[in-house]
Amino acid sequence: MKYLVGFCRVFVGVLFIISGLIKLNDPLGFSFKLEEYFSQGVLDLPFLMPIALTISFIVVVIEVVLGVMLLLGLWRKFTVYSLLAMIVFFTFLTWYSAYFNKVTDCGCFGDAVKLTPWESFTKDVILLVLILVLVYGVKYIKPLFNQKVTLVIQGATLLACIWFGFHVLNHLPSKDFRPYKIGANIQEGMEIPENAPQPVYEYAWQFKVNGVDKIVTTNGEYPTVEDGEFIDVETTLIQEGYEPPVHDFTIEKEGEDFTAEFLEEPKLLMVIAYDLAKSELEAFAELKPLVDTAKKNGYNVIGMSASSNSQGEAITKEYNLDFEFYFTDETTLKTIIRSNPGVMVLNKGTITQKVHYNDLDNINL
Repeated sequence: MKYLVGFCRVFVGVLFIISGLIKLNDPLGFSFKLEEYFSQGVLDLPFLMPIALTISFIVVVIEVVLGVMLLLGLWRKFTVYSLLAMIVFFTFLTWYSAYFNKVTDCGCFGDAVKLTPWESFTKDVILLVLILVLVYGVKYIKPLFNQKVTLVIQGATLLACIWFGFHVLNHLPSKDFRPYKIGANIQEGMEIPENAPQPVYEYAWQFKVNGVDKIVTTNGEYPTVEDGEFIDVETTLIQEGYEPPVHDFTIEKEGEDFTAEFLEEPKLLMVIAYDLAKSELEAFAELKPLVDTAKKNGYNVIGMSASSNSQGEAITKEYNLDFEFYFTDETTLKTIIRSNPGVMVLNKGTITQKVHYNDLDNINL
């Protein structure tokens, strides 16, 4: 039992630290995932959506801190029961997502590791079993150091987590795991390989044969049923096909698609604001010198937002910005850059620079 508890202690502690640090690298991204859970179509807790970022920050810091506490052996009963409460909550969320197919990715490891809902649920069930072992064998969890040293390490961990979290929120994630990282080419990210797996569907055909309902199942072909009258068909996705890393990326204006045209530009500067109503408006005033310099240096400058044309026109007029806003899907814009607004520079579809509005001076034109 002693060795089993030792194994569970290390495995659970390290996994919680890794999971927490990956999400702490991008707390804004995890908050977007929490907003999905809080939305009306899922848990129907809309009153929590405005504080999703605060909840995200607190949860990921606690996740890292509890993992370190478990490895250090600090306050062992408090630690293992806190871990138990957290994993029970996470297990419920992943089961709910998987069973009702509500949230397709739990965000357990941010954008670093994508898990299907059932994979996430399985992972949480395994962790639940391991933590139950720790609860049962809590007496075998011994401190690694004396209490003074342990408290110093724990305090340093907490302060480091808070500092790092605030740092990435005010700049950009230190490690970008998304398909829009610097150096990535958007056109290449949208390509589908020739031998890519295709989606597999199952078709349940309903016929009326001699007054009796009959169901015939095929993988697509229309069945031959003698003396049968076709009633209906139900389609079920059995296996998902290949989905390119970059999808739902468009640059539109008044129903016209300009994506291919802009992705061929050798000098393109994008001002990205997924929701102008939620943007840091003071940043637009600071954007004007950058936009003017970019124009002088031969850059094509455009705005990208999911907001209405009227909102975009109001912003450019108020801050005297010499560019127009184009429409792009909000989720796509949130994925591209964790800043509202933010700036991205492209060379024929390849992302060369990307900065938070606090780091506009770092743009090299």
